[in-house]
Amino acid sequence: MRVFVTGASGHIGSALVPDLLAAGHQVVGLARSEASAVALKSAGAEARRGSLDDLDVLRDAAAAADGVIHLAYKHDISFSGDYAGAAAADLRAIEAMGAALEGSGKPLVVTSGTLLLSYAAPGRVATEDDGLPSGPRIDSENAAVALAAHGVRSSVVRLAPSVHSSLDRHGFVPILIELARKNGAAAYVGDGTSRWPAVHTLDAARLYRLALESAPAGSRLHGAADEGVPFRAIAEAIGRGLGVPAVRVAASDAEKHLGFLAAFAQLDNPTSSARTREVVRWRPTHPGLLADIDLGHYFRSA
Repeated sequence: MRVFVTGASGHIGSALVPDLLAAGHQVVGLARSEASAVALKSAGAEARRGSLDDLDVLRDAAAAADGVIHLAYKHDISFSGDYAGAAAADLRAIEAMGAALEGSGKPLVVTSGTLLLSYAAPGRVATEDDGLPSGPRIDSENAAVALAAHGVRSSVVRLAPSVHSSLDRHGFVPILIELARKNGAAAYVGDGTSRWPAVHTLDAARLYRLALESAPAGSRLHGAADEGVPFRAIAEAIGRGLGVPAVRVAASDAEKHLGFLAAFAQLDNPTSSARTREVVRWRPTHPGLLADIDLGHYFRSA
């Protein structure tokens, strides 16, 4: 296939592009900058200059492709507080590319997150059947699934909050490490039993390719190799790597120690990927989150 990929030079994209090329696909990557374009060309892909705000570019590139994988997201403005703005831009991009693919039967794979399921499946392990009717980023997921009724083989990959590997430079784990270094301790909230699913970057990249190639129209898939790692265990692993203690903090003090991640750290988000593994024959093979942190690369890169 000729595959159009947004976010192709980013964290997961930098692993996905080689995986797609090795499987015999051609790749056209969206590039916001000349540096991104050069990186894509060096990897063996084509570059299409533009951003998520260039809807005509997205429509044209999607229409010219045999399939689309949408990874890009405005994480910069989301992390700075404009979560709604980032979600709105994501929805507009999905609607533009989806319209270009209507009636074609071509695949469109988009990205969501498992943390949303903390509200859809409180107190139990979330499955691919769980969902919410509306909300920031949820609207993007639901819009993508709805495209199945309009002749698009659409699917959604819900990523775990930690997508970890030596390629991870700006995700939640590096942020937690920087906070622990600054504070002299790795914090967890309360008893630290809130659970985060996790997935290695290379396993996540493989899941996107498998979704492109075989996911049924309208399917939701879970990028979660670790079903749920207790947040206290994550803090303890970070503490070992930095040589600082893991400390318990009260919910009222969580923001002081964890910044904007304080709320996320308290979400219990155990997530099953059993159906995903069955539907697209996904078999994660890379280290889990705690083993990956213990390898030490996060601390060397920092």
